[in-house]
Amino acid sequence: MAEIKTERQYEKSLERIEELLPKVNNETSEYNKDFVELDLLSDLVAEYEEKNYPIVKPSLAEIIRLRMAELGITQKKLAQMLNVSPSRISEYLNGKSEPTLKIARQLRNELGIDADIILG
Repeated sequence: MAEIKTERQYEKSLERIEELLPKVNNETSEYNKDFVELDLLSDLVAEYEEKNYPIVKPSLAEIIRLRMAELGITQKKLAQMLNVSPSRISEYLNGKSEPTLKIARQLRNELGIDADIILG
C-alpha cells in the first residue's frame, strides 16, 4: 500500500498499529518484520491524518479564551487585569480588533501567553 486512500483503510491501519505496538519496543531490531510494518503504517497514517485531519493553528482569540478558562477568569476580570474596558476584551475575543503592543505585553505577563503567539 503506497497510500491510505479511504477512511476504512485508515481505520484498519490504526487497528493493525494497535496490534503491533505491544510487539515492538526500543530493543526491537529495525530489521524485525513487525518493526518495519509498524514504521511504514505509522508513516502512512500520519500522511493520511495530515491530509484529512489537519491541525489548524488557533486564533489569538481562541488562545485567550482557553487561558481564561484555565485560569478561571471572566472577561470582566481580564479587563480589570489589563486595565481596558470589558467591551475591548469582547472585541479581542470576537476578532474585531487586535491588541496593541502594550496590551500584548500585558497578555503575556498576566495570562502567560507566549509573545510569538500574540504577535503572530
